[in-house]
Amino acid sequence: MIRVYNILLLLLLLCGVTFTARAQKYGSNSAAGKYVKIRGFKMYYETYGSGKPLLLVHGNGGSISAFANQIPYFAKNYKVIAVDSRAQGKSVDPADSLSYDMMADDLNALLDTLHITKVNLIGWSDGGINGLALALRHPDKVGKLAITGANLRPDTTTLHPFVYDVIAQTDKLYSDSLKKISNKPALKNAYKVNHMMLVEPKTILADLHKLRCEVLVIGGDHDAIPTKHTIEIAEHIPQSYLWIIPNSGHSTLVNYKDEFNRVVSGFFKTPYRVISGEDRFN
Repeated sequence: MIRVYNILLLLLLLCGVTFTARAQKYGSNSAAGKYVKIRGFKMYYETYGSGKPLLLVHGNGGSISAFANQIPYFAKNYKVIAVDSRAQGKSVDPADSLSYDMMADDLNALLDTLHITKVNLIGWSDGGINGLALALRHPDKVGKLAITGANLRPDTTTLHPFVYDVIAQTDKLYSDSLKKISNKPALKNAYKVNHMMLVEPKTILADLHKLRCEVLVIGGDHDAIPTKHTIEIAEHIPQSYLWIIPNSGHSTLVNYKDEFNRVVSGFFKTPYRVISGEDRFN
């Protein structure tokens, strides 16, 4: 039982779930929250501030509360739209399947429903994958994209072996449990969300050269995602910057929230600069 608890706790930490009183405000705020019925399910989202739209997309199994440190900061200058992805948070989805392309199309449908033509986007972990998928599948919708802790292959070259093993063990735990109690919707949903990380994504990396938006690729130097893979992602994107945060794991935007917010804000406000030739000495 202790082993199972440790696995689930680690998954919660990886997904950006925080346990402070402040975090509970976001993701459970009736004044800011709404549901919209799109693509066969009801998506929950919360809106804060005003200005140019900024979309926040959380990690696997997480929720809007993952961005407790970003929402109040960016809401000063942006219309912040924080979402619970399909089958996660309050966005309940009874379907059997789940994929990053599916969630990217959900985001596109949400923006259409809100009559928003283009957004900047911050994506954490799976949210970063969703952001890249959105920019590839619906390129006109994404202005600038900041991603932290994304991985683009479902194996131990893009997930630290320890992390991959935790996900695989959790997958087996859920699968074995479903064989005994198959009529538990919550368990079935948890299996669906976790299992996706073992089989996806498969094609996004090969398509990154098609991206038209500017991307800030972020990772911790001791992230759940190996640094060499974060570099690999940045190298495949035509207009990208790379930021590796020292002394950091997967929770870059929690443990380094002030620096994270400042750097990402600067990225959104500053035109992309091509650095080549003699500029490489500057």
